Amino acid sequence: MPCQVVWVRDGPDAYGYGFGTLPGHPEHGEEAFLVSRDADGRVWFEVRAFSRPATWYAKLGGPVTRRFQDWTTDRYVAAARGLG
Repeated sequence: MPCQVVWVRDGPDAYGYGFGTLPGHPEHGEEAFLVSRDADGRVWFEVRAFSRPATWYAKLGGPVTRRFQDWTTDRYVAAARGLG
């Protein structure tokens, strides 16, 4: 799926990036991943996403498309948990 990195955060207590879709992707939107450490030393992992359909088939997919996005996010979180 055509995407590009649109921002990077590289600090002492946080690292992350966001990528946005490019023409040819079935959705218009961005997704971001951020790992941070709070003052108590706890580590947090955030996934943020927003999108809207960009193609007729994404629009036609409706709830199925949304469920696929939710499933993908769940996989990201499960993979991050496996790193700990």
